[in-house]
Amino acid sequence: MTDSPHLAHGLAGDEIRADWPPLTAGEATTLLRNYPVLGAPVRIEWHSPRPLSAACLVETTTGIVFVKRHHRSVRSIATLGEEHRFMAHLRGNGMPIPAVLSDAQGRTAVALGDWVYEVHERAAGIDLYREAISWSPLPNAGHARSAGRLLGMLHDASDGYDAAQRDTHILVARSELIRSPDPIAALQSQLRTRPGLANYLQGRDWPADLADVLAPWHAAAQPRLAQQPRLWTHGDWHVSNLCWSDDSANAHITAALDFGLAAANFALFDLATAIERNAIAWLALDTGIDAAHPDIARALIEGYRRERPLEADDLALLADLLPLVHVDFALSEVEYFHAITRSRASADVAYDTFLRGHAAWFGTAPGRALLEAIRGCA
Repeated sequence: MTDSPHLAHGLAGDEIRADWPPLTAGEATTLLRNYPVLGAPVRIEWHSPRPLSAACLVETTTGIVFVKRHHRSVRSIATLGEEHRFMAHLRGNGMPIPAVLSDAQGRTAVALGDWVYEVHERAAGIDLYREAISWSPLPNAGHARSAGRLLGMLHDASDGYDAAQRDTHILVARSELIRSPDPIAALQSQLRTRPGLANYLQGRDWPADLADVLAPWHAAAQPRLAQQPRLWTHGDWHVSNLCWSDDSANAHITAALDFGLAAANFALFDLATAIERNAIAWLALDTGIDAAHPDIARALIEGYRRERPLEADDLALLADLLPLVHVDFALSEVEYFHAITRSRASADVAYDTFLRGHAAWFGTAPGRALLEAIRGCA
């Protein structure tokens, strides 16, 4: 096998040098010795452009597998096990999710030096959006309906899964802050065990900033958020994490991918995240292009309702939640960039553009119109 150069998606929608070195042919050979049933690696077929880990498709003498590598500061064997058990539960309830493969010792996560690896079977279908930038809007309402429906099916399959909350905040989509009656006090309490985030926030008037983010939305939404039934969620329901039967408008979804952000939340949290990821052109806010895509939001909701009911009160809460749904994860990204990749510039983008900027956008005319479109689905 030979290696090739690799670029990753940047925070501005550009291609940049990846935070993590690409997986190499030598690494794949060493790792897959632990998986003798897969045969010997032949070549690396494709490198993922996603920036928060390193991943690739590896062709072996028996087929193609997906290999993903994390730095041990981001994921441990135990932390990956949380994801793998949730995926196994969903697969057992009929969800089309590629299997996580076990090595000769029965492990689904393998630590080698500073790295932790996982190996998955190749997803069925076409990875139609695999080069799409995160937070890029979905151009196809038919695909949005399919994505919404499968998300409803995932929530049905998740019912009854009662594992403890994730053991990390790093790059996990959680909701404790937005569900708390006092998010500032809740974050202050968390900082005792999140020294990297605490270090970054020392240079910010973060209580005032967080109060500004929350002020227009949180007080009215929080009592209803706190009453939502607990449910493990995907956390990153963007179409780039789905595979498809073909590229037609009527294509059906063949596989759901990437449960790295999964956590114990509630169903509307996942649906709001899906709208945030697929129906808003966040990277186009400064271009004058209309960032809101209410047709995609409505299609996601329409598809979801084919599997799970949404009453008028649910849609009202969904709209009130949308400006807040990113808060916990944005702070997770701040922590990741500041404490792990040591990129102050990226941490500042996560804090100013993501945490503060996304919430502020919902106070603009296009943002308010999108929220009204969601309420109008009742």
